[in-house]
Amino acid sequence: MIVRDIREDEAVELGRLMVDVYSALEGFPNPSEQPQYYELLENVATMAERPDTRVLVAVTDDGLLAGGVVYFADMSQYGSGGSATSVTNASGLRLLAVSPAFRGQGVGRRLTEACIALGREQRHAEVILHTTASMEPAWKMYERMGFRRSEDLDFHQGELPVFGFRLAL
Repeated sequence: MIVRDIREDEAVELGRLMVDVYSALEGFPNPSEQPQYYELLENVATMAERPDTRVLVAVTDDGLLAGGVVYFADMSQYGSGGSATSVTNASGLRLLAVSPAFRGQGVGRRLTEACIALGREQRHAEVILHTTASMEPAWKMYERMGFRRSEDLDFHQGELPVFGFRLAL
């Protein structure tokens, strides 16, 4: 499994994967409840057009797309609610998704580690991310990796509580 920047020919597949993964989360808003959010997921590859932003994918040796994430070297590009976009000297990661066929194989961890490594390369003080109660397996993974809850980053996406986390680098 390798983690690298997305290629143009993988954009549609990653968008479909993101929509499928997020829409299947129990308790998470569905596409009719938050159409703009699902449009963002469907077009996730275009986020790489933002300054200091990269869309990373995890790909098997056979070329199968196992997952993806968006890395932000500039938090002003992060695009979430709450105070995260005003944090300086930090990197961010958003929209982590792993194909159901590859869950439990360390794909999410590899994608997260790639973002942490990029944050270290940028010499940032911390990495920021958000998650929800619907994403409990990811929440637990982040905590095992050293991320700590940061209530000052919490916000609501519509009626959905979103929880902030920080990892000191």
